[in-house]
Amino acid sequence: MSSPEEKKKRKRMSTTKKKKPPLVTPNPSLPDDLLLSCFARVSRLYYPTLSLVSKTFQSLLASPELYKTRSSIGRTESCLYVCLLSHPDPIPRWYTLCRKPDKTLTTNGDTMKLKKKSSGYVLAKIPTSHSGPVHWSGLATVGSDIYNIGGPINDDKDPSSRVLIMDSRSNRWREGPSMLVKRRYPVTSVLDGKIYVAGGCKDCSSSSEWMEVFDPKKQTWELVSSPGTEICGCNYVSKSAGFDGKVYIFGGGNGLAYQPREGRWERVGWEMDTSWPWYSYAVIDNVLYQYNGGFKWYDTKVGLWRGLKGVKGLPKFPRYIARLADYGGKMAVLWERVLASTGFKDKMILCAVIALERRNSEEIWGKVEWHDTVLTVSKSCRVDYALATTV
Repeated sequence: MSSPEEKKKRKRMSTTKKKKPPLVTPNPSLPDDLLLSCFARVSRLYYPTLSLVSKTFQSLLASPELYKTRSSIGRTESCLYVCLLSHPDPIPRWYTLCRKPDKTLTTNGDTMKLKKKSSGYVLAKIPTSHSGPVHWSGLATVGSDIYNIGGPINDDKDPSSRVLIMDSRSNRWREGPSMLVKRRYPVTSVLDGKIYVAGGCKDCSSSSEWMEVFDPKKQTWELVSSPGTEICGCNYVSKSAGFDGKVYIFGGGNGLAYQPREGRWERVGWEMDTSWPWYSYAVIDNVLYQYNGGFKWYDTKVGLWRGLKGVKGLPKFPRYIARLADYGGKMAVLWERVLASTGFKDKMILCAVIALERRNSEEIWGKVEWHDTVLTVSKSCRVDYALATTV
């Protein structure tokens, strides 16, 4: 038998083993300048998730200082934005492409791998102020800004000269310089960093008011020289695009191109317009692309549409629901698919990113980098427009 002293000694040793030294928790608070330096080196794709950590993170991620730091270290990238509309609400919802915070599923407390390999991307709703109603033909981007140009701004459907601008660094809208002419559903295009707006006049019989141009650097609007009698009386234009040194415009029985450097207008043959849809096109690296049941690009040298080669692995989708955007020199494509599993009450928003490579003067090849479902919404919701900024 153990003596009473040995029992006490063993008891003291047992008690000592049970007592663990207190954990030293480091101070989780870091100086703002250090956090900014860290955030500046992180891709914008992770910002929506980081902003959920705390109000401090949310404030720093939207601060001008962050983007000054990013600029100083040469950390710029393209950010994809998607505008969704839900009938009958005229107010759009804005989303941005980001990385998923977690690629696993949890069931009954157990973590399991996803059956299907996920791309890791999702559309996150951005906490933006009221942008007002939008119309797809009145949206444009220059640098980090998204422009919502012209009317109708309210339910009255009247033309408007109003311009709203969203800074994609802070995701906040502000009033921009008003146009010189009130317009309803004008078409917009960007060429050499300037925004050209055409049509939509209440009375476009005066061709001197038919088109105007905005210089973001000077923050000024200027009327474009008159194209002459060939478009006088043309109140309706359906689409426009700026590339190859010209602003191309179609609608109202005319196909026209404006050359800003020479201040000259010219007619464009209808072979360019025959398979160019008014809803699914984008200019990427000075080339006009479109989707009309298949991907094509316009060869200005010979004046015809050529098929984009090598695009494989994408599911088929209707031509009238595709939306294209220049995503940092790549093509972003968004489309919709109604879900039968929910009784056709919901739909999926799908996205694909296609890398582009010009191999010679007659061939451009596309390679699908990824495609996946990025959002589930109600059936009444639709993708109105997709566009990208540079921040």
